[in-house]
Amino acid sequence: MKKRWKIIAWLLGSILAIIAIAVIGVNMYISNSKPIIKGDLSVDILEADVKVVRDADGVPHILAKSDADLYRAQGFVQAQDRLFQMDLARRQASGQLSEVVGETALDTDKFFLTFSLRDAAEKSYEGYSLEAKDVLKCYTEGVNEFIAFAKEEKKLSYEFKLLGYEPEEWTPIDSLAIGKFMAYDLGGNWSTLAIRHWALNEYEEEKAKELFITYPEDAQSIIEANKNKPVNVSGYFNASLLPNEFNGSNNWVVSGNKTESGMPLLADDPHLGLSTPSIWYQMHLESPEQNVSGVIFAGIPGIILGHNEDVAWGVTNVGPDVQDLYIETPNPDDRTQFFYEGKWEQAEVRKNEIKVKGQEAIPFEVVVTRYGPIISDVLFKEEKASALFSMQWTALEPTLELQAILKMNKSTNWDEFETALEDFHAPAQNFVFAAKDGTIAYKANGRLPIRKSGDGQLPVPGDSADYGWEGYVPYNELPNIVNPLEGFIATANNQVVDDSYKYHITDFWAQSYRFDRIAEVLKSNSDLTKEDMMNLQMDQTNLYAREFLSSMINSVEKLDNGGEYKEIISLLTEWNQVDDKELAAPLVFHKWMKQLPKTLLEDEMPEDVYNMLSGKGNISDQFLRKGYRNESSAWLDEYGGVDKWVYDSFVDAIADVKEEFGSNEEKWKWGDYHQLTFDHPLAGASPILEYLLNPKSVPIGGSNITVQAAGFGDDGRVDHGASWRFVADLADLSESYHIVGPGQSGHMKSDWYHDQVMDWAEGKYHTTVIDGDIEKGYELNLKSK
Repeated sequence: MKKRWKIIAWLLGSILAIIAIAVIGVNMYISNSKPIIKGDLSVDILEADVKVVRDADGVPHILAKSDADLYRAQGFVQAQDRLFQMDLARRQASGQLSEVVGETALDTDKFFLTFSLRDAAEKSYEGYSLEAKDVLKCYTEGVNEFIAFAKEEKKLSYEFKLLGYEPEEWTPIDSLAIGKFMAYDLGGNWSTLAIRHWALNEYEEEKAKELFITYPEDAQSIIEANKNKPVNVSGYFNASLLPNEFNGSNNWVVSGNKTESGMPLLADDPHLGLSTPSIWYQMHLESPEQNVSGVIFAGIPGIILGHNEDVAWGVTNVGPDVQDLYIETPNPDDRTQFFYEGKWEQAEVRKNEIKVKGQEAIPFEVVVTRYGPIISDVLFKEEKASALFSMQWTALEPTLELQAILKMNKSTNWDEFETALEDFHAPAQNFVFAAKDGTIAYKANGRLPIRKSGDGQLPVPGDSADYGWEGYVPYNELPNIVNPLEGFIATANNQVVDDSYKYHITDFWAQSYRFDRIAEVLKSNSDLTKEDMMNLQMDQTNLYAREFLSSMINSVEKLDNGGEYKEIISLLTEWNQVDDKELAAPLVFHKWMKQLPKTLLEDEMPEDVYNMLSGKGNISDQFLRKGYRNESSAWLDEYGGVDKWVYDSFVDAIADVKEEFGSNEEKWKWGDYHQLTFDHPLAGASPILEYLLNPKSVPIGGSNITVQAAGFGDDGRVDHGASWRFVADLADLSESYHIVGPGQSGHMKSDWYHDQVMDWAEGKYHTTVIDGDIEKGYELNLKSK
């Protein structure tokens, strides 16, 4: 018996030793690819030595003796921290994920090849100035220097080993393609047009009308065209590939007349997907020609948002109608020809070959009409439809955003900055600006189409010259404000023009609650400080509840005959209307608001159509306002009235809450459901990778309609919000204040991998300097040959 136990003990010990050795080996392998952040490193492409100091938060401060070396070093350093992210980003934009992921990415590749982002990047490159092309060249040299170094020294990050490939050389087109992908992520309205087209063909006109924000009463010919040539929508588009409808931002700028220091304050927090690593990479770039700090997308040179020694700026998404759909009639005998002005017109056919890991390459054609690529039928179905959608989009034209960024970085006043913005075409952005001379300013920038007919709310006939674009809103007529008497300028994807503005931008603005709260705070305060700006970015006041909750409670009380929900109604009535993570009321309210469109619309639509329907909140708001004003509504009348709709939604929402959190409402907490996540793209492959690559979820307050933006899905996971928070005090631009969740580094063994998760949740900003010594810095000297 003793001998048997000795054998078992020996076997267990051996197994544990093998496991320990394997863990140590894996740990050593992963650690080997950590970026080198101190000492000397030879970089042959440099003309002179470059100093890179990473501060206590992992932000690299690059000091170079020329712009050329500055951008070379920027490419090298970005690749040190984020090469895998950069490689996935260029592959997604270019339709090349299947080559490294396999056939699971095939539909994604077909989608982005059809949307033609890389083709647009190639066309854009030709229009860039020699100076801008030199910047792209230098940046590319830096990235490729690191790729070569990492391959030679076997320091490629572990993700490449997991997927079994090595990155190819970087090109200038890769950087521009990533820029085009961001335009896709921020500039989409084509799916809304497709849904409206579907609704016109599925519902009586009164029901279809109510799915529009503003119905185009004066475009009967366009409406008839949509009815006469229906295009297949349900079953033809993958809703999971659509940009998040809440992609937006907050920004504001306050004049010195309302600040304690007498100088402007600026705040910006772009709302995008929350992920590991962050979509943003924070940097400080300094040469004899510039000294600029802020963030950029990994894979692109320069600083897109931030400040220099003289000015600061931030953006939100304008969200204009810049994607139009055309109803195309294909030739039954030749599917690459389309009817136009009485004859068949030959379309361009782009032949692609999609490389698929472990399989033979797959041929894939993209058909492009005079307006743009055919986006229906070719993606997910092989049936021969009698009508198809083509798409015209500003971002598919040659655009020069990087050129604008490079000029913005060196601007010293509003005139220079506004001149730089002339090259920023897509996506259209609300820029706010502040300068040390006291100027505050705003411009809604980008190409806004002027249409021959219609207002961009519906697909239009593709067979007639009566439709299409006839240019763009003149640059000097774009919405613009300089030094307003009110003393501040704020945007939050809200309506930025009134009915007096003569050009169409969109009828589909974001719900106004974030903007209203920002304006409320800024109007009611003077002697504002940078701390006030940070506090406002973390504000959890819920103006959505302020508008609707009282009426909705009345609806429940009317129909709750047995008093079953008395305690929950009391809980809501006593709520301070702050989305505090410790409170139960926000959980009930937001579950309720998410249930409203489901109750009214979900059973009336195919699942994929419902998932494609953007602006469900806006549509619900319209129904609520109509119902409580006793106005006629086909949807509400058919359902049984606003009170029944609101009550039924409440009952279903409470049932969901009780199922997940129990029947005792005193134990309910918003934060138990509303959990902050920063998911890594490989984490879904296995529970082990999820454990290793993702931070632990964190209960947080706020919501999708509070200034502290924290968008969430049906499972409560907060995966969308302020991807970067930034505050600048123009009284002292030698420093600024930031949060980049979850952290700077893309390497799981770095101290800066997930170190800002709790900072993001709690609003703890870090200070970044552009002048003076950096405390607790790690200095890396990139030595020239």
